[in-house]
Amino acid sequence: MAIQHAVLALLAGGPSHGYQLKGSFEAAVGPQWGPLNIGHLYQILDRLSRDDLVVAERQPQPVKPDRVVYEITPAGRAELARWLAEPSPRSGGFRDDFFLKVTAAARSGSAATVRAVLSNQRGHLLRELRNLDGLRRAAEDPVVGLLLTAASRHVTADLSFVDDAESVLLGDGGQLLTRLATPTASPSSSDTGSALGGPVSGSGSERAAG
Repeated sequence: MAIQHAVLALLAGGPSHGYQLKGSFEAAVGPQWGPLNIGHLYQILDRLSRDDLVVAERQPQPVKPDRVVYEITPAGRAELARWLAEPSPRSGGFRDDFFLKVTAAARSGSAATVRAVLSNQRGHLLRELRNLDGLRRAAEDPVVGLLLTAASRHVTADLSFVDDAESVLLGDGGQLLTRLATPTASPSSSDTGSALGGPVSGSGSERAAG
């Protein structure tokens, strides 16, 4: 996630210190993001300082410890402009833990396992969707409302994938699952196993007999 660029965007509005930036970030992106870890934020600020994208000034306080105030540099503004001008690819590509879980369940050959995996995920997504809808109705900032709407649409798309997986994997009475669970021969099949293809045990002849 390009949090460093969001920090540059906040600093483009004027100098700020760490806890002020934390509050501004959380107010700007809304509750669906979750709290920003202050330690992580200071790591980002240190990195931006090392890259000459921001400058830090230590300001003495009468009672409290010195406050470090950060200000964006011309190089920081140029980097922010570059980031805003580029499209944003998916940060994780199309790698997803649930996709791997569906693959593992399908390769198990068990309709009950597939059904349980899909049912658990559907329940989780429906709860997430209800939570996002509640947050969106309560949002006063129109940009936060827009981000919550986008999050809801992502969850709706994930629910559609669960429906598609159920139709494909369970719609033929188990024939596809049987085919997927059948091991395919390979030169190393007697020596190695695949976590997604089910456990491998015994010798090659024992597996063939089974």
